[in-house]
Amino acid sequence: MALTSEATTVWNGSLFEGAGVVSLDSSKAAEFPVNWKARSEGAPHTTNPEELLGAAHAACFSMAFSLALTQAGHTPDSIQTTAAVTFEPGKGVLGSHLLVNAVVPGISEEEFHRIAEDAKVNCPISTALASIPITLEAELA
Repeated sequence: MALTSEATTVWNGSLFEGAGVVSLDSSKAAEFPVNWKARSEGAPHTTNPEELLGAAHAACFSMAFSLALTQAGHTPDSIQTTAAVTFEPGKGVLGSHLLVNAVVPGISEEEFHRIAEDAKVNCPISTALASIPITLEAELA
C-alpha cells in the first residue's frame, strides 16, 4: 500500500523580501517559517528547504540502516544521523553529507561500514537524491 504524505507552503511577496510558512499537513506535527535569507545566509528560528530535506534524509537513512543491521543479525541500540545538505544560490543543492554515530553490539567495524554504505545508497531518500553527491561518515560507538 502506498502512502502519500503532504506538506504545504504559503508564500507571500517576492523571493527576496517575502516569506512563507511550511506546514506538515499529514502529521500536523509542525509549522515552520521560511524565507530567502534563511536559505541563502542562515537565520535563527527560520528553516529552509535544505534543512527540511536534511531532516528527511537523516530519518530515512537511520530507518534503512536499522533495518539492514537487524537483518544482518545486529539490532542497533541507537543510531544518530545528521544530514548536512549544502545549497548555493545560483547553483542549487550541491550535496548531502551523512554523519552517523551508532551503538551496535557485536558487530565488526568492517561489517558496520559495509552495511552503512549500503543503507546510504539504498534508502529511498538517497535514491530520490541521486542527482547530487551523497557522502557518509559513520562511527561505531
